[in-house]
Amino acid sequence: MQTQAPEAAPVVPPRRYGIGALLLAALVSAAVSGAVVASLNRSPAPGAEATASKYQCPMHPAVIQDHPGNCPICGMKLLAVRPGQREAAAASPSSGHAEVGHSPPIAGLATVELDPERQQLIGLKTVEVTRGPVGGAWRSVGRVAIDETRVRHVNLKVSGFVEQIFVDFVGRRVKRGDPLFSLYSPELLAAQDEYLLALRSVPAGSSAEDNMLVAAARRKLELWDVSQAELERLTRARRASKSLMFHSPLSGVVTKKDVVQGMKLEAGAMPYEIVDLSKVWVLVDVYESELRHVVVGMDAKLHLNAFPNREFVGKVMFVDPLLAPRTRTVKVRLTFPNPTGELRPEMFGEAVLMATPHDALTVPWDAVIDSGTQKIAFVATSPGKFVPRRVTTGDTDGERVEIVSGLELGERVVTRANFLVDSESRLRASLSEGAPSPEPASARVLPSSPAPLPPPPAPPNSHAGHGAP
Repeated sequence: MQTQAPEAAPVVPPRRYGIGALLLAALVSAAVSGAVVASLNRSPAPGAEATASKYQCPMHPAVIQDHPGNCPICGMKLLAVRPGQREAAAASPSSGHAEVGHSPPIAGLATVELDPERQQLIGLKTVEVTRGPVGGAWRSVGRVAIDETRVRHVNLKVSGFVEQIFVDFVGRRVKRGDPLFSLYSPELLAAQDEYLLALRSVPAGSSAEDNMLVAAARRKLELWDVSQAELERLTRARRASKSLMFHSPLSGVVTKKDVVQGMKLEAGAMPYEIVDLSKVWVLVDVYESELRHVVVGMDAKLHLNAFPNREFVGKVMFVDPLLAPRTRTVKVRLTFPNPTGELRPEMFGEAVLMATPHDALTVPWDAVIDSGTQKIAFVATSPGKFVPRRVTTGDTDGERVEIVSGLELGERVVTRANFLVDSESRLRASLSEGAPSPEPASARVLPSSPAPLPPPPAPPNSHAGHGAP
């Protein structure tokens, strides 16, 4: 029995596409791609934008995410941006200043709106701009120093040997005329003999004071610092003394001692230095901006930690004509009476220069934020609304500062938590400046998780119509 072979399947000839079909396929692909791109770039619906939440870095406003996290640049925690907050921050700099009209908008600052609960939470406090006396006192650190006009050096006009010392340590108080040391000098002994010889040569019945030889010998001893008491003793006793006593020329404190018993001193030596501390100086540094208020003769006060309940009163006696180039200050010299010696050199205290105050608009000194290039105060224009205002300040007494321009009488300014308000104002200004439309690449919203990449499109297969047999 013969088996019949199956019939072979008919061979289908390959289908070939023309150029027209390929062009039509390319146009359809381009249209589909454009529709996809337009749907991705289309802004979301108003309802969806109102419900969307974004988180932004307070230090880098360009970093925005749609989920909580940390800033990839500085590591700070991202803050939630409420719906509409960026639009309000963008509009606040112009609207706030348009209401007040005192100064143009300040770059980098925006109007801040805080509800009462948040104001209480941060401890915000406002005070009213008032008119009152200001500029009546300027404070500076003072250092007690010796009065250089009350320093005396005890020196020798002749050479000799120290036989006895009566003031033997530094810091000892002496009075005028107190003995310091005794000195044996051959030259002094010869001068005494000359004086005695001149006295003996005076004729009987004539006065020794009118004799020229006596006057010359006495004058020589006086020029060598022999005291009047020693000269009177020599005149009465008519006998020269081996050693002569040297006395203190003034009352004060011994600040330097360069002599010991038995020491030989040459002419010109300075065995003692004595300072009179009945009056002292207080040296203060005054900045050049405050120098116009300081005049010679104005009253001054001094407060010391050593005497918390005491107030020392003095006067300005000298203003240095030269400015210190490193500190940009001028040395001002105050003089204070010191009868009891309580003011000791090198003490530090607070010196207050007293002047006549003048009336002006004033606010507490902590109401003004000084950035170095400008001074800002936050004004409460309405309940919960605080507008930054550029101000110009004048004199200050350490507690209140004069307002030359920028504020008006009766306005209220922030005095407590103003640095927090300043930070909020700068943050809102940064949000408004960092939120242009459309968003640049640097401010693009970071996704919560990386989206999977779409599969690459399949390459066109020009042999799709050729099937296997």
